[in-house]
Amino acid sequence: MRVGIIGAGFAGLGAAKVLTEFGHEVTVFDRTPDVGGVWSRTRRYPGLTTQNDKKTYAFSDFPMPDDYPQWPSGEQVQAYLADYVRRFGLTSMLRLDTEVVRAAPEPDGSWAVEAKLSRETVQTVGTVARGAVQTHRFDFLVVANGTCSDPLIPDYPGAEDYRAGGGRLCHTSEFTTLADAEGRDVVVVGYGKSSCDLAVAVSEVAASTTVVTRRLIWKMPRLLGNRLNYKYLLLTRLGEALFPYRRRRGVEEFLHGRGREVTRFLVSGMQALISRQLRLRSLGLVPDGKFTDIARSTISLVTEGFFPQVAAGRIGVHRDSQISRLLVDAGRPSAQLTSGEIVPADLVVCGTGWRQRVPFLPENLQAELVDEKGNFELYHRILPLTVPKLAFVGYNSSFFCPLGAELGALWIADHLGGSMRLPAAPERRAEVREWLSWTEERTQGQHSHGTNVIPFSMHQIDEMLADLGIDIGRTARLKQWLLPVDPGAYQAVAGRLHRRHGRARVEASQASRSAAAKDRGDANRRVHH
Repeated sequence: MRVGIIGAGFAGLGAAKVLTEFGHEVTVFDRTPDVGGVWSRTRRYPGLTTQNDKKTYAFSDFPMPDDYPQWPSGEQVQAYLADYVRRFGLTSMLRLDTEVVRAAPEPDGSWAVEAKLSRETVQTVGTVARGAVQTHRFDFLVVANGTCSDPLIPDYPGAEDYRAGGGRLCHTSEFTTLADAEGRDVVVVGYGKSSCDLAVAVSEVAASTTVVTRRLIWKMPRLLGNRLNYKYLLLTRLGEALFPYRRRRGVEEFLHGRGREVTRFLVSGMQALISRQLRLRSLGLVPDGKFTDIARSTISLVTEGFFPQVAAGRIGVHRDSQISRLLVDAGRPSAQLTSGEIVPADLVVCGTGWRQRVPFLPENLQAELVDEKGNFELYHRILPLTVPKLAFVGYNSSFFCPLGAELGALWIADHLGGSMRLPAAPERRAEVREWLSWTEERTQGQHSHGTNVIPFSMHQIDEMLADLGIDIGRTARLKQWLLPVDPGAYQAVAGRLHRRHGRARVEASQASRSAAAKDRGDANRRVHH
C-alpha cells in the first residue's frame, strides 16, 4: 500500500521503517527541518535530557551508542534518530519542512493529504516555492504527530500589555536559546521535568529564577539513596506491579491482595527515603498526597541540581500558586500571583503541557475520534473505532516510548496484512470505554485525553503482543521482573511476523496458481468437449 505518516519523531520513524520492511510504499511528513519530534533542534529547551537511561530508551534493533552518557541529552537523542534514518535507509521517504494542513478521505477510499512547504525545495519536477501546497494520495494514513505536538500556554489576563511592555511569554518547547535568559528575571510555570530542567539551566545565567506551581508532585531521584539506580525500581515489571492495574493476576493479585502490606511498606519506604534525600521538609517542598500519586499521569525524575539551587536561593519556588495576571509594574514586566505577590518577570516560560489534537483532519472526523470529553477512542491506543484506513502510533505515552511505538507499528503492519483477528466492533468499543473510564478515575483526569499509559507500559505492550499472537518467552519475561526492560528482547517479534506474512503470501500465491491451473483445465476441457 501507499502509506502516509504524519510526524518524524520516534513513532513516525519507527512506523516508516517497519512498514517499509513489510513492503509498503511510505512517505513521512514533518513540519520541522530535522527528524526527532520533541527532540528536534527547533523544540529543545536548554537542559533537556531523557528520563530513561539509554539502554531502555531505544528501538529493539538499534541500541544507543556505548559512548553516550546514561541519561542522554536532547541533542544526543536527535543524533541517534538521525543515525536511525541513515542506518535503515529512510532518507528518501522524508518530507521535512513540510506541514500537513489537511488530510481527508476521498470517495474512492484513499486519503488526500495536502502538505505545505516551509521553504523552497528542489524536487524531481523542478523547484517548488516556499508556501506551496502539494496534494499526495495514500491508501492508508498513520498519525504519528505525538502527544506533545501542540504547546499549551495559559490565557493570562494582561498578556498583550505585558508583551507590549517588553515581556516575553512562551512555552518550554519554544525557548531554545539559553542566552535569551541572561541577566533577566525569569518565571518558570510548572513543576514537571521540563520546568525543573529549564529552571536549573537558566538559574546559571538569569538575574533571578522563580518557579510557580499550582501543585507539587513527587519526584524520583536518579539514584535512590545516592546508590540504587531508579531503573531497578520502576523500569521493571515488579516496579509496574506496585501500582494496581485494572486487571490483575499472579504476582499482581498477591501484591494488591494478601501482600498489600508488603506493597504499602515498599512504597512508603521509598517516600520517606526520597523526602530525606532531597531535604523536602526543610525546603517546604513535600507534596500533598502519597508517593503512589507519582504514577497518576507521569513519573518525573529529579533534575540534577534543582533542590541544591533552591537551598542556595538561586531558584525560588512558589508552591500552590498560579499566575493570576501579567502586567507592567513600575515600568518593568511582572507577574502577579494568586497570593497577590508581584514578582519581576522579563520572561515567562510555561511548562504547562500540551493539547492533544489532530487539526489537519476534517472536523467531522475529529469528532468521530473522541468521546464527549475529548478523549481519544482508540483500540489499544492505535485503531479508531469508526474511521477506516487510519491508525495512530505513539499515542501510548509510556516509560518505553520507542519500544511501544515500534510494537504499535508492527501491530499496524499485521493489521494491514490481514492476519490479525480483532474483536467485533461492539467489543472493541466496550473495551475502549472501559479503559478510558478506569484511567480517568485513576489519574483524576490527568491522562492526556487517553494517550498516556504510565505506569502500565508493559501491560500495553503485552496487550499488543497478545493481538499479534506472539510471546517473547517465559525466560525473557521473568528477567524483566527484576531487571530493567531490555528493548532487545523484542527484536525477534518483527522476524516472526515477517515469516508469518511470508507464509501467507506464499499460500496466497499457491492458491492463486492452483485456481489459475484449475481455470485452465476447465477451459481445456470445454474446448476438447
